[in-house]
Amino acid sequence: MEDAVEVLAGPLQVLAALGEQEHVTRTAEALGLQQPTVSRALARVQRAVGVPLLVPQGRGVRLTAAGRALAATAARALAEVERGVRTVREDDAVETGRVALGFLHTLGAAAVPALVRAFREAHPGVRFELHQGAAGALLDQLTRGEVDLVLTSPLPDRPGLRCDALLEQPLVLALPEDHPLAVPGPLGLSAVAGEDFVLFEPGYGLREAAEALFAQAGVVPRVAFEGQDAHTIRGLVAAGLGVAVLPAAQRGTSETFAGVVERPLAGPTSTRTLGLVRRDEPLPRVASAFRDLVVARGSRLL
Repeated sequence: MEDAVEVLAGPLQVLAALGEQEHVTRTAEALGLQQPTVSRALARVQRAVGVPLLVPQGRGVRLTAAGRALAATAARALAEVERGVRTVREDDAVETGRVALGFLHTLGAAAVPALVRAFREAHPGVRFELHQGAAGALLDQLTRGEVDLVLTSPLPDRPGLRCDALLEQPLVLALPEDHPLAVPGPLGLSAVAGEDFVLFEPGYGLREAAEALFAQAGVVPRVAFEGQDAHTIRGLVAAGLGVAVLPAAQRGTSETFAGVVERPLAGPTSTRTLGLVRRDEPLPRVASAFRDLVVARGSRLL
């Protein structure tokens, strides 16, 4: 593999080496270059800087004070570049790399821990950088390059992003257990049109999904509270503050909540699509391997 530091550094590497060797011939030998190549590289640096960096000395040259100062700076910069190259290579490696993953609050109780556990069983040296939040904020992080992948819903239609649809997750109406409608069977939103609602804050995917359902049912919700996580919303439903549109709770996790009854939402659009989103560019190898695991699980994610 061509050395990345040479590609990035070029003539500055020659100047830094000359600062150490203080002799053009020894510099050429240290770098494995021909002496004319070294001389041309030094001349390019001097032309670019516009300040005398070299003066004749006998049959060779020596660095001026400005040349020594720039050579020292170049040496420090090259060391930093080398550290950066080493870091990105380590982050890319499947066995020792880093996966930066964003995910919705509702996936934090079971789905994401299970995925992390499964991947680290095969690749124990991999590090995860996890970001939890609202769908809109996570996608902004993805666009800025702060995360590699985002598990979210709904799937975005944004330029520069690619999506893998994974599964359809049922949505339910969460009711206090003493509510008159807390009986088995599907329930339409029109049946609770006069109730107070406990909703996610604007910017969250579930708020967007709920508002689409309200529009289809012709319901204008009376909002009692806007929250950021499903656990809080379920707790407030149990306390009788209102009813909520939520994903069906995963049994055996903290999503189940005493005092809350879930009824399936009636209607053809009573699910949300969960998927994995990435930028439309090559992923680091380790993130690509994690993506393959998530896509392979697909409908078994929850």
